[in-house]
Amino acid sequence: MSETTPAILWEATAAEKQSAEITRYLQWLKESHQLCFSSYDELYQWSIEKPADFWRSLVAFYQLFSFPPDHPVISEYENDFIGVRWFEGVQLNYAEMIFRRATADHPAILFSDELNPEIRSLSWEALRQQVASLAHWMKLIGIKTGDRVVAVLPNTPEAVIAFLATQSIGAIWSSCSPDFGTNSILERFGQIEPVLLFTTSRVSYNGKPIDKNNLVEELRPALPTLQATVLIGATDSLTDATLHRWDQIMTIDGGELLFEPLPFHHPLWILYSSGTTGKPKAIVHSVGGNLIEHIKVLQLHWDVRPGERFFWYSTTGWMMWNFSVAAMLTGASLVLYEGSPAYPALGRIWEMAAAAKVHHLGVGAAYLIQCQKAGLTPDCSGLTSLRTIGSTGSPLTPEAFDWVYQAVKQQVWLISFSGGTDVCSGFVGGCILLPLYRGEIQCRLLGCDLIAIDEQGHSIEEAVGEMVIRQPMPSMPLFFWKDAGNQRYRSSYFEKIPGCWWHGDFIRISARKGIVIYGRADATLNRDGVRIGTAEIYRVLDTFSALADALVVCIEKKDGSFYMPLFVKLQDGQTLSAELQQQIRVTLRQQCSPRHVPDAIIAVPDIPYTISGKKMEIPVKRILMGTDPSKAADADAVRNPAALAAFVQQALS
Repeated sequence: MSETTPAILWEATAAEKQSAEITRYLQWLKESHQLCFSSYDELYQWSIEKPADFWRSLVAFYQLFSFPPDHPVISEYENDFIGVRWFEGVQLNYAEMIFRRATADHPAILFSDELNPEIRSLSWEALRQQVASLAHWMKLIGIKTGDRVVAVLPNTPEAVIAFLATQSIGAIWSSCSPDFGTNSILERFGQIEPVLLFTTSRVSYNGKPIDKNNLVEELRPALPTLQATVLIGATDSLTDATLHRWDQIMTIDGGELLFEPLPFHHPLWILYSSGTTGKPKAIVHSVGGNLIEHIKVLQLHWDVRPGERFFWYSTTGWMMWNFSVAAMLTGASLVLYEGSPAYPALGRIWEMAAAAKVHHLGVGAAYLIQCQKAGLTPDCSGLTSLRTIGSTGSPLTPEAFDWVYQAVKQQVWLISFSGGTDVCSGFVGGCILLPLYRGEIQCRLLGCDLIAIDEQGHSIEEAVGEMVIRQPMPSMPLFFWKDAGNQRYRSSYFEKIPGCWWHGDFIRISARKGIVIYGRADATLNRDGVRIGTAEIYRVLDTFSALADALVVCIEKKDGSFYMPLFVKLQDGQTLSAELQQQIRVTLRQQCSPRHVPDAIIAVPDIPYTISGKKMEIPVKRILMGTDPSKAADADAVRNPAALAAFVQQALS
């Protein structure tokens, strides 16, 4: 092995490869279409050279729906991918596709939480009955196809039930986590004019119950389009006619669960960007696009099988919640956990995975890195079922790769997965046919025409470049809500590299066709794997009369940790006292979330701006990471170049 080739940490056995779902697919392609591929790379190249054939074959292989052989899979497009239509004329329902794999052989959902660690289960039949009751009630109060239904719920079965009922009638789902502050939630939900809200009056975190009654009281009047609110866990009688108790709704006989047929491109759910350049973008995803993308990733790339148990530690405000619910499309049981991953101790997630006999476990890369740094050695005696460990949210360090194989399990497949809210899926991830090299993501996913480009726009390998995608994928956004003329959509992905989706990650494609991700190329903050918009922080800081201006960046260190300093310019006569710093931290925590609280607050004489009036977040980040200041920022493009001096000094100190 050469010095430049990383060690192979894992490789599937011949028997595992032979029984894999992707092998079954390859055999089907050979027998049904006379297509023979001797390697994953050959299959991948075909999937991007003949994308219509690939996606058509996926639909046929999994018998998702019928589609005439003479109809085009994808509509024509020119300069960008906005407005592309897939499988025109098809009607389907995402919730119906989940229930088609229902069985009495294994539960639909297993769940646990901090205060009640016992593993409980919900059968497919019970799930169907509860979804039917809720869907029937929703139709009774007038919720219809296309209405927006929102939730601020913990990661419990009720959130899944509410989503499935929403989708079954053709309404559009959107959710935020209860740890979001009121302002952050309203910046998201306020854009989409919801008619129904699901929420709770109490959650727990780190073993402590947290009262959420104030959140409910603040949200309802601020969302004037709401027709009704459903409270989960309410114990008092409700006198307001627009307030409804979940447990009472569940007593309704919903009859047969019906599914509204929806066009392939009908909205499924609305997710949100981080809010870097203003309000978070409300990203609308399609029913059909998410269906076939999730089937592709979970079955061909993750090898999830009927009856297995899929657990991804998440909150309901992260796209990985949506992705984990999609595991039910495969016939797998969904495992949920509500609470802190480190309460009462850092190994809680591993204990949960063992107790639930999980086959597929997913976490944020930051959690694995935290375990590695703490020298944690989980009790792995109960992890006999564990086949895969998924990691996403931020780059996973080579040292964390090592830790998984040294401390957790030698015969486990580590899938480093990277994509985004933008597609509610991944661009790069795992393949059971390939070896896993230390520090590398195994492959580009099928149907994802991804390359790295240099500063001149040329495709490069074995060097760091910017990640772009050259062809549309079915799960790319339909549109952004209330985005006139698709202006924000176009500026987000298609203005920088003509004809390509620019994603904003620095990556390197290795000689082995593996991928290494080096972090964000834009100003989005990446705090322990969760993307945060700088604009969210600035909007809070604008309320402080003592502050004249501010700039925040987040630096990904070589050891995988994050450092998020906040630089503030004070008003004349003001000082950065300990009291002011505490007020800033408390307000950011309350109005946004704990992840918005900076690691340090530093006073600077001035904040640098471009000539066009934009804060120079990216140049400041590069300076702090050691880039030569003359290369990090063009002085001629800076409105106040002297302002950079304080950041250069910070980098040197």
